[in-house]
Amino acid sequence: MFKETYNIIGVMSGTSLDGIDLAHSIFTIKNGKWSFEILENETVSYPIDWLNKLKVAVSFSEVELIELNEDYTDLLGNIIKSFIENNKIKNIDAVCSHGHTILHQPQNGFTLQIGNLPKIAKIIQEKVVCDFRVQDVKLGGQGAPLVPIGDRILFSEYDYCLNLGGFSNISFELNNQRIAFDISPVNTVLNFYANKLDLDYDDKGKISCSGRVNLELLNELNALDYYKKPFPKSLGFEFVKEIVLPLIEKYSIAIEDKMNTFTEHIALQTSLALPKKLGKILITGGGAYNDFLIERMQFHLPTIKIIIPDNKTLEYKEALIFSLLGVLKLRNEINVLSSVTGAKMDHSSGIIY
Repeated sequence: MFKETYNIIGVMSGTSLDGIDLAHSIFTIKNGKWSFEILENETVSYPIDWLNKLKVAVSFSEVELIELNEDYTDLLGNIIKSFIENNKIKNIDAVCSHGHTILHQPQNGFTLQIGNLPKIAKIIQEKVVCDFRVQDVKLGGQGAPLVPIGDRILFSEYDYCLNLGGFSNISFELNNQRIAFDISPVNTVLNFYANKLDLDYDDKGKISCSGRVNLELLNELNALDYYKKPFPKSLGFEFVKEIVLPLIEKYSIAIEDKMNTFTEHIALQTSLALPKKLGKILITGGGAYNDFLIERMQFHLPTIKIIIPDNKTLEYKEALIFSLLGVLKLRNEINVLSSVTGAKMDHSSGIIY
């Protein structure tokens, strides 16, 4: 018999490098319907040496990546262990960890999330469910996005679920199938330019708001091949490093204008991604705090009701959903949808240590 209640810790590190999200949640299933409550939560910022390392790790050699994976697993394991001890969390069913994406090349049959080595369970002294993406890529899928099954199970009252992190991704029901895909880069680009102004990020989009749109750059961004591709599709940092930033850097314009133009690009691509411009959209992730970006999205989507939830859900939704993916794996139930990733079949992904 399966349990009705699960005591879970979810761990997520996003491509925007704003830290490691940890969320302690309780999941309950009654009459086939899941509910959740997020309890203790915390975002642990990366030490500066780790931040600098992770920013350039996409260019590491194979030997350097192996060493990085070992060291990052130690770092992550000890952060999770401290979170459990500091909050005196007992009777944990599992720690469900995404790890940190370094390389994502599904077209080459490859994706790498560091921090998923077996020793993580020994460090934490708890059952760990992790490495959720690899199996999907082996089955011919994109290995992303994985959050949509959680959107379907936990947030079905919304017509669209949009996450604004390092990249934006959307999920919705279409012809009785869950559809999801990455829309565009978001904070990977905006934070890059905020960093050039010695800021961690653009607070509420004030810097972007002070700039002006460069129409020529906007048109070039909107013409990139990725936006013409049908879903399923997903993005990795390689796209930003090799395509987006070199394109923006061709323009000798103020940083504020680059950020304003890119914000307009994000808002426009979001509006184009929605098949119907009606209903309610739930927006989560760090980008939900960017008032200027939300304002531009509302401008391009006047008939959509934008909902920004409570802070716990806004900041920890991805950690929450990776917790759910882990629970579904423990129950040997489907936690990855082929309609979303393009894999050969729905499947139950992840490794249990």
